[in-house]
Amino acid sequence: MSAATAFIRAEDLRKQYQLRRGLFGKGKTLHAVAGVDFEVPAGSTFGLVGESGSGKSTLARLLLAAEPASGGRLHVDGKPLSTGTARERKAFHRLVQPVLQDPYASLNPLMRIGDIVSEPMRIHGLAKGPALAARVAALLQSVGLTPSLAQRFPGELSGGQRQRVAIARALGLAPRALVLDEPVSALDVSIQAQILNLLKDIQRQQGLTYVLISHDLAVVAYMSSQIGVLYLGEFVELGSRDDIIRNPRHPYTRALMASSESRVESGAESGAAAVAEIPSPIALPPGCRFQSRCPHAAPRCREHKPALREVGREVGREVGQKVGPDAGPEAGAAHRVACHFDL
Repeated sequence: MSAATAFIRAEDLRKQYQLRRGLFGKGKTLHAVAGVDFEVPAGSTFGLVGESGSGKSTLARLLLAAEPASGGRLHVDGKPLSTGTARERKAFHRLVQPVLQDPYASLNPLMRIGDIVSEPMRIHGLAKGPALAARVAALLQSVGLTPSLAQRFPGELSGGQRQRVAIARALGLAPRALVLDEPVSALDVSIQAQILNLLKDIQRQQGLTYVLISHDLAVVAYMSSQIGVLYLGEFVELGSRDDIIRNPRHPYTRALMASSESRVESGAESGAAAVAEIPSPIALPPGCRFQSRCPHAAPRCREHKPALREVGREVGREVGQKVGPDAGPEAGAAHRVACHFDL
């Protein structure tokens, strides 16, 4: 994929924290994101999946410019990310907006819904007076809420309604991309599908680019055209949705599939689920980072770190063929795996 077609492009992106306190961490380095490369085509969804502690939320903060990277490069809309000045930060936030995990915590309980949705637009000077009120009403309607809710407080709304408000607030600046950090994990299962379908509809209508972060592979598979499986700050598998779900090649990906609450493809192989605790990012294991939990681990796995390499294409796939329900040009992306074995 060329840089011209990628709305978000990360190259060797890193984030480290130098620990100055703590019984076991003082003077040590926590490697939260350890050199990742990926591209997100404009108008597509890139899904990031992994357990707690894999580095997903840290990567989300880097993509939102909430924290500076320790190394590497991040390009948004074809330009290097720059948020050094107030004007640059404002310009970036017009391009990329977040939808966070917990709608109970992300909305100010002391503000009315209309004020919450309008606040970003007021800060950026996009509208005022009757025009601002009309824009708020239109945004609420666009996410399936009645404009009359603008006078209510978050505590008067259900969890699903609050997340719709959070989405409306994010859309107020007319962004080009949303970073969705566990957008449905705090919601009831019955509401999750409604929010995911809403996000899909909005993407189709507005041509938005999504980066979706979740621990649930079923959610990521439903929403994404490309998937990156993150483990201890590194990608262990990258590829199109169909390649990852129909033919998972890394033991960790198979473990995530086995532990998923719902089967995302009837023909997907479950594999063996990982049972040990995820290692500490302060004391990373030698060689392959998954070797302490992998059912296939061999001596070479403990001695040599596997490179992220391209593996064979899915049988029967033709170049450019759409193989998934949301497949696009990115569906032909290379399937890459960081494993010594061809599983």
